[in-house]
Amino acid sequence: MKATDLRPGLGIKLDGKLSVLTGVDHRTPGNLRAFIQIKYKEVLSGKTLEKRLGSSDDIEVVDLDRRPMEYLYSDSSGATFMDKETYDQITMPKDVLGDALLYMRPNSEAIVLIHDANPITIELPAAVELVIKDTPPEVKGATVTNQTKDAECDTGLKIRVPAFIKIGETVKVSTADGSYLSRA
Repeated sequence: MKATDLRPGLGIKLDGKLSVLTGVDHRTPGNLRAFIQIKYKEVLSGKTLEKRLGSSDDIEVVDLDRRPMEYLYSDSSGATFMDKETYDQITMPKDVLGDALLYMRPNSEAIVLIHDANPITIELPAAVELVIKDTPPEVKGATVTNQTKDAECDTGLKIRVPAFIKIGETVKVSTADGSYLSRA
């Protein structure tokens, strides 16, 4: 596949290693030739890397099976997901998932990417709803706009929220950068 046809979520083989594209940016700087800047995550090592490709470069695309699965629970062996059609359960090691578990509550849905019958990673939705478990109380008389405070969600994720958010409230959080979006 040509580099100009790449899009996030595709499975590719770079340098003999299976990777998943997380970002694709087509750039045309001034009077230079256009290029494609890709961000990808190596499946085995979990490293996130970037690479610059020419517009006419060919990339080997790997077919990945995308299955909607329900996240059940985490334990010492990893995170357990259940296929919603066949009710089969799979366990993925926590080191493969990285910080993705901080955005997942039990019984929430995720897309699991599978290659050769082996789960390799998960795709999160753009935003998730999490409950605030711990945050300092609101300061009376604080009228500064854009004032934020630290908060911890029920999954263990630490984020910055506006001063008016209280313990027990449900908030929307971006999975791309972990930022507060709105109340849910």
